[in-house]
Amino acid sequence: MTQIQDPTPTATTTIARGSALDRFFKLNERHTTVSREIRGGITTFVAMAYVILLVPLILGGVTDIDGNHLSIAQLTTATAFSAGLSTVLMGLVGNVPLALAAGLGVVPVVAFQAAPHMTWPQTMGLVVLMGVIIVIMAATGLRTMIINAIPTALKNAIGVGIGMFIAMIGLVSSGVVGHGAPGGPPVTLGVDGHLQGWPVVVFAVGLLLMLALYVRKVPGAILISIAVSTLLAIVINALATIDPKAWGTVVPKRPDSFFAAPDFGLMLNVDLFGGFARAGGLVASVVLFTLVLTGFFDAMGTVFGVCDEAKLLDEKGTMPGIGKILTVDGIAQVIGGVSGGAGSTVYVESATGVGEGARTGLTSVVTGGLFAAAVFFTPLAAVVPIQAAAPALVLVGALMMTQARKIDWTDLEIAVPAFVTIALMPFTYSITNGVGAGLISYVVIKAARGKFSEIHWLVAVVSVVFAAYFGINAIELALGG
Repeated sequence: MTQIQDPTPTATTTIARGSALDRFFKLNERHTTVSREIRGGITTFVAMAYVILLVPLILGGVTDIDGNHLSIAQLTTATAFSAGLSTVLMGLVGNVPLALAAGLGVVPVVAFQAAPHMTWPQTMGLVVLMGVIIVIMAATGLRTMIINAIPTALKNAIGVGIGMFIAMIGLVSSGVVGHGAPGGPPVTLGVDGHLQGWPVVVFAVGLLLMLALYVRKVPGAILISIAVSTLLAIVINALATIDPKAWGTVVPKRPDSFFAAPDFGLMLNVDLFGGFARAGGLVASVVLFTLVLTGFFDAMGTVFGVCDEAKLLDEKGTMPGIGKILTVDGIAQVIGGVSGGAGSTVYVESATGVGEGARTGLTSVVTGGLFAAAVFFTPLAAVVPIQAAAPALVLVGALMMTQARKIDWTDLEIAVPAFVTIALMPFTYSITNGVGAGLISYVVIKAARGKFSEIHWLVAVVSVVFAAYFGINAIELALGG
């Protein structure tokens, strides 16, 4: 990420020193202006708006244990509403230019780890519990303790593995990667080793366009490519004879209207502890642990990265007011679950607003307000096929892969656990499996070399929990289950 020159405002552009707005957001203290903060807020929203379309497609494309689908319109409302409320809260409480929305690291856990074992209300219950736990951890300092306990290389590996997993979801959902026939390779290129059908063409065009726009640093590159791909899909679907099932959950058709009253049908549809009864205490606990792990690691890295770019860290590299920021992040997870979508977390796209000179929470208030207004545009989400949105998953996965450079691949004590973590996430379609196997292998390798003092007791405890998770069937048989 390139360093940004200090945008010290001139005397003609500063807000009146000592005014209510200046005192609340510390505009002059941080050398910024109202116009710069507004511009930064708009830029961040444009860079993140794709989330409103992408998250409903992922969650709406899977079923819970009872075979129930979530409504795309309701998911769109939940995603936009929770992003808006959480981001405004971050601006007012944390006073930092950080925007929040349903986390793309958390969404796959919700869709592919939790939902197959419990109902949607029970899944949302785990999301709420995740937020409560993160708030408690932030308030007690335990969050920092756990982050410090897990080796940095494994934290980076978790991010890389999640990126691989997200990219895999995009490739499978778009039809680029298919399921192999019995006796053959487990996965293939498309169907029977060949790319087939117009939907795949839409994905390919969208991905190439997105990559071209992104590397040229075009503002809103992801959103632009999704919009262009959607228009292409609508035209192709109107002119060609295509089986509606080929598109997946959403068939691209011209919407009857662009505006609609928000549908809050998922709001408060939460069963806090039902998932433990439905999926079993151990399985639900491990999924909850994975949600917490994914949620607070994503936020921690992003908070420090963006705030460093905004020159908000002190000379020791710490962030003043980090406790409030992390507490808001936890509350945002609760808001996401209560709203009926995945928990909200800080987005790295916040850096686009910082690039425009944003330095305070006023930027977040602007971004949050735009997200809140988006709840009236839910019909647009109902026309975006997964093939138009999936390129964003591939691109985000590629960006998350950059963390691999921080891993010392010459040190086998770190390289092997990191590799296991990264490989098992996409290969087993499970973030939980990757995290668990990585931590267990780390503990075993350190113990085999007699370096017990280097194994933090929290890491050892977590490894035991994961060992029980992997041996759940044997444990159930031993207990007569």
